[in-house]
Amino acid sequence: MLSSSRVTRFREGTTCWRLRMANRQDMSAVQDGRGDSAGDRAQTCDILQRSSAAIIVNADDWGRDAATTNRTLECVQRGVVSSVSGMVFMEDSERAAAVARLHGIDAGLHLNFTLAFTAVSCSSRLKEHQGRIARFLAAHRLATAVYHPGLAASFEYVVNRQFDEYERLYGAPAGRVDGHHHMHLCANVVRKKLLPEGIIVRRNLSFRHGEKSALNRLYRNHLDARLARRHRLTDYFFDLLPLEPRSRLTAILDLANRFDVEVETHPAREEEYRFLMDGGLSRYEGDVCLSRGYLLRFSKPSYGFGSWVLTQRAMK
Repeated sequence: MLSSSRVTRFREGTTCWRLRMANRQDMSAVQDGRGDSAGDRAQTCDILQRSSAAIIVNADDWGRDAATTNRTLECVQRGVVSSVSGMVFMEDSERAAAVARLHGIDAGLHLNFTLAFTAVSCSSRLKEHQGRIARFLAAHRLATAVYHPGLAASFEYVVNRQFDEYERLYGAPAGRVDGHHHMHLCANVVRKKLLPEGIIVRRNLSFRHGEKSALNRLYRNHLDARLARRHRLTDYFFDLLPLEPRSRLTAILDLANRFDVEVETHPAREEEYRFLMDGGLSRYEGDVCLSRGYLLRFSKPSYGFGSWVLTQRAMK
């Protein structure tokens, strides 16, 4: 469990961090016409998005290594990525945090339980605890749904160390969190309430009717309902891939007219990088803009069976 002092630091620090992000938004390129068309459109949307539809495109693995950070930075500067999720205790974590602070990039914490920490500064104790967790989560595809009491202390230690390291690198507590391979949703994290109350947490992936079994979708909705009691969530969450059929992304963009929608991307993947650098979602027709930062525009969504039914209807 997180101490009350950490929760207080999170609330105070997050407010300051968001103010710094807002103050660093540069709208001069819109006013004097500088920049390419994709960048201009993204910056224009920054002005209009609070009163119009906007979609969040978040790039994962920020700081994993130099190549990933550099590609993601290109996409941010291109105006096709809203925000990033930063990894700590990785080989490029220090530089990535400095870049994010310099450029005012909205960065959340990308909790990592499965990919070995590569930073020289990472202690052997932390690596040992993470190794235990990684072996458990890799043992079975349903391991994330199983609470392991013998690993409770390891999960708490690894989570707390990553939150502390994020605060050291970024100068403020993390205001948003997700997980590498979505492992922040595993039972040991959710059941023990290891994430600060009030923080934005990435929900489960959203699927159309028929893409997953009804039981699978109901389980995901139940987990999201549990998260929503303590955290802020988007209404929908999708992977950028697959890019085809084109109608899939068009439908996702249409949802952003009425809901908070996040799309995750991994610029380290060649297919996604090329798509983003060629304009990304800005190539699609419609009135939906790219969110400039990870901004939730609507009220906290409701959950439960009724909400699940409405969700399936909206996505048909």
